[in-house]
Amino acid sequence: MNPAIVITGTGLVTPGGTDTDTTWDSVCAGQSAARRDLELDGPPVHLSCRVPGFDPAALLPTRQPWRYDRATQFLFAAAYEAIHHAGLDHRTWDTSRVAVVIGTAAGGIATLETQHRKLLSTGPGTLSPLTLTAYLPNMAAAHLALELGVTGPAFHTSSACASGATAIITAVLLLHAGQCDIALAGGTDAMITPLCAAAFTKMGALSTNHDEPSAASRPFDKDRDGFVLAEGAGLLVLERAAHAQARRARPLAVLAGHGATSDAHHPTAPHPEGRGLRSALTQALNSSSASTGDVDHINAHGTSTRLNDQVEAGAIRDLFSHTTPSVTSVKGVLGHTMGAAGAIEAALTVTSIDRGAAPPTANFSQPDRTTAGLDIITKSPRRQAIHLALSHSLGFGGHNTVLAFARP
Repeated sequence: MNPAIVITGTGLVTPGGTDTDTTWDSVCAGQSAARRDLELDGPPVHLSCRVPGFDPAALLPTRQPWRYDRATQFLFAAAYEAIHHAGLDHRTWDTSRVAVVIGTAAGGIATLETQHRKLLSTGPGTLSPLTLTAYLPNMAAAHLALELGVTGPAFHTSSACASGATAIITAVLLLHAGQCDIALAGGTDAMITPLCAAAFTKMGALSTNHDEPSAASRPFDKDRDGFVLAEGAGLLVLERAAHAQARRARPLAVLAGHGATSDAHHPTAPHPEGRGLRSALTQALNSSSASTGDVDHINAHGTSTRLNDQVEAGAIRDLFSHTTPSVTSVKGVLGHTMGAAGAIEAALTVTSIDRGAAPPTANFSQPDRTTAGLDIITKSPRRQAIHLALSHSLGFGGHNTVLAFARP
């Protein structure tokens, strides 16, 4: 039997704030971070949820933060918060027994776009020599390992918008295999760029509600018309329960189980019957030795797109037909942080368990026939004792990932 895995620290950098407490307060307030974005010069959709007031020179202890892509800067800030939250000191831990697993959908895409524009406009001689080390997707994990002196496993996972959750599952497997004693796992992305905005617009994935940006992201609502592009990072500190107990760390939650499947259906659309998500949910419950009746709360993927919310709502409604877990999507406030979303939402699910409350789904006012029947939290946080919670993450390519967290 595998040993219990606990979460002892969280770190967040999101459009709701540059730490866990500020982000938590933002999602509980239910005020959307979406704004018109003048930096998205060109794409027909120019809405975004940016991280406010992020000054890498002030927030990061590392020297020369300009060497890193914005996504890596976010990751550093989240990691330092999570390590401090867990009561760890990276200057004294056994570096060979620490793992770093980071998910990202696009790596340093802003760096790539900037340098490509330089190549086309002024020639190869003007390119930064740091282009590849800032852009390549593995480099967020590599840079964090370098920053912290970690010599245990350090690598990158990519499963689109499920990347951060996939990284957390991978970290659990490393802990179970005895490859590390501490794992820093999560996700980061900074995809608010002209290319990404234009590409998502071309696919019809983004909300076009320029008249009322704060109402643009509306998960599960009948008037939803797409997501709002966002950025950020989330990180969890995971340990075997015995290791955390030995150093007298307070567990915030137990990672009780997980599930991961592929739809094998379509490059972007989820399976219309949600078969992959249902299978991942079943796996997560089975590995938690739990049933649907044990689930108190679901932090849904809830992108605010027509197809995702329809399929996800149907899977929840059918699998939990004899019970009514509360449901929320924080994307109404934070927008869609892409490869970071699974980790950010996992951290917020852990916080819900630890604080005995679940945040509302911003901008949800009326379900349609496909989202009706869910107990969606609205308007204000709900105080509730959460013994078992699920966090869903879905991604282009048909990736379905479910994390199950329990009270310690």
